[in-house]
Amino acid sequence: MSIIIKPIITEKITKDGELFNRFGFVVAKKANKVEIKKAVEKAYGVSVLDVNTMIYRADRTTKFTKSGMITGKTSSYKKAIVTLKEGDSIDFYTNI
Repeated sequence: MSIIIKPIITEKITKDGELFNRFGFVVAKKANKVEIKKAVEKAYGVSVLDVNTMIYRADRTTKFTKSGMITGKTSSYKKAIVTLKEGDSIDFYTNI
């Protein structure tokens, strides 16, 4: 089971990375903070100070169209915000 699924690259997370040295990841739902810390340190070679996690619930949507009512659902996921030690950094843009 892979702990880190993908990094989150949004304007807000990028700004947090520049100002507060925080980076976001979508992680496995069953992973705890200790496992996430070890996975980030191993994958990126940085020192992690703090890990904050949150679980986003699935959202249901309903749209009224010409062909009738369409319902949909987004999947739920777990997000981790990782604070790194001063001087450490993660550069996601080198692999793009």
